[in-house]
Amino acid sequence: MHGSASIFGSEKALIGMVHVGALPGAPMHDTPIDRLAAQAAQEALALVEAGVDAVMIENMHDRPYVWGDHGPEVAACMTRVGLEVRRAIGDRPLGVQVLAGGHREGLAVALAIGAGFVRVENFVFAQVADEGLTPRAIAGELLRYRRAIGAEHVKVLADIKKKHASHALTGDLSLPEAVHGAGFFGADGVIVTGSRTGSAALLTDVEAARRASHVPVLVGSGVTPENVAGMLAHADGVIVGSWLKAGGDWTRPVDPERAARMVEAVRSARGTG
Repeated sequence: MHGSASIFGSEKALIGMVHVGALPGAPMHDTPIDRLAAQAAQEALALVEAGVDAVMIENMHDRPYVWGDHGPEVAACMTRVGLEVRRAIGDRPLGVQVLAGGHREGLAVALAIGAGFVRVENFVFAQVADEGLTPRAIAGELLRYRRAIGAEHVKVLADIKKKHASHALTGDLSLPEAVHGAGFFGADGVIVTGSRTGSAALLTDVEAARRASHVPVLVGSGVTPENVAGMLAHADGVIVGSWLKAGGDWTRPVDPERAARMVEAVRSARGTG
């Protein structure tokens, strides 16, 4: 459906998030990189053993985020982590996000570790995020960089009216128009979210994105076993992080039992449970 199987290995895909511990240079960094890599690999393996269709690594513990170019240590350490995760999960589809605005870094990491997709912010249009004004759309820059480094096989999934942001600058732009803009500029998929991490997207937003998009539509926050069937009635996949963690807290490790419950709910929603 809408090409989702070619990206994630399954239609109506469940992508499990691994939130990598704070990297060197981040204010909360307190763990050697070898241990960060081992922890990420352990969580990724737990997700795969539970039955997720794909895994994505993200440097979410690097808060507070700085928008834009990142130091070389970020790409280097995410590559180190990503290689360990790749070894743990075999050929299962793998994705990368580097917060915040680390689209070039994320793409370079993805190429180095054999990942198949990246998640990016500000693909089209500007906004005011919790890390400040993010004034530059990055589609033109990123897709030219993707061509320059020979990474055209790495798919770009673009957040639309992203979480943790104010959209007053584009208040006259509807979500379907933003979706259209991302597709027109070459996104391989679009991601609809709620207002913050763990906040569910509005089902009406997911429906509107599906009607407007000719590329896969994913839901990127607040997915639970209770609402996943409704989301997957319109979306091509879901990206789940917080709910899979112990106690539903994104800062804690993956809970295999919760992951298995989510997998069961997704399989039921797509009629394979």
